[in-house]
Amino acid sequence: MSREALQAEYAHELFRALRENRTVPPLRDRASLSIDDAYAISLGILARREAEGEAVIGKKIGVTSKAVQDMLGVDRPDFGFLTDRMWISGDAPYTIADNLIAPRAEAEIAFILNRDLIGPGVTDDDVLAATEAVCACFEIVDSRIEDWNIQIVDTVADNASCGVFVLGEARVDPRTLDLPSLKCEVFKNGRLISEGYGSAVQGSPLTAVAWLANTLGAYGVPLKAGDIILSGSLVPLEPAAPGDIFETRIEKLGNAKVSFA
Repeated sequence: MSREALQAEYAHELFRALRENRTVPPLRDRASLSIDDAYAISLGILARREAEGEAVIGKKIGVTSKAVQDMLGVDRPDFGFLTDRMWISGDAPYTIADNLIAPRAEAEIAFILNRDLIGPGVTDDDVLAATEAVCACFEIVDSRIEDWNIQIVDTVADNASCGVFVLGEARVDPRTLDLPSLKCEVFKNGRLISEGYGSAVQGSPLTAVAWLANTLGAYGVPLKAGDIILSGSLVPLEPAAPGDIFETRIEKLGNAKVSFA
C-alpha cells in the first residue's frame, strides 16, 4: 500500500471513530508512521470534517511541557485544528456520552489574533503585536486511541487529541500583561486541584504561538486574523466525568468554567 493510501485509510478510520465516539488501536502498532504521515492523517480528518460543514476557526498547541515531551519521546510541541463545532458554551453541562470518550480538562491561555502571522522568523514580539486579546480557556482533550495509549504519531494523527474547548468571557490586551508570570488555579467540584504559571508553556505562551506560526510557515500556512489559538496547558490534565464542574482562575484574565453531564 502506498503512503498516501495508508494515510487516507487511517484518516477515514479516525474520522469514523470521532463521529461514533469510539476508540481504535494505536496506529503505531500497525504501521511505521513518520510525523509527516501523522500530520497528513490529521489533515485528512480535517478535510472530512470540512466536507460535513465544519469551519476552521483556529489551532491548538499540545505537548508543550517537558514532562509530556519526555513521556512521548519528542523535543517539540505538536498542533491540531479547531473548528466551530468544537467551541462550546460553559453555561450548560456538556454531555460526555454523546460527544466524548475519555475527556480530560486542561487550563490554558487562548490568543485571539487580529492580523496574520506567517513564518518563518516569527518572534514573541510579533505574536504580541498580532494578538487582539487573550483569555482564560479550558481545552477538553480526548483520544480516539484506546486507553489513551498514545505516542507522538498517535496523538498528532488524532488532531493532537483535541476534543472541545471553552473560552472565558474576559478579553484582555496581552501588552498589559507579563504572560509567563500569570498564576493559574484549577478547581474541580469546588476543590483546588492544581496550580501553574504561564511559564509552564515553553517558558511563555508567546513562544508557543511563535513556534506554531514558524512551523506552519514552513508549509506556507499562515495563522490568520480572527484565529483562536490555544497555547498549551498550564497544569496537569484532569479526567472529567458526568457531574464534574471545573473552573480555572487565571490571574488578571478572570475565569473559565465547564461542566459535564
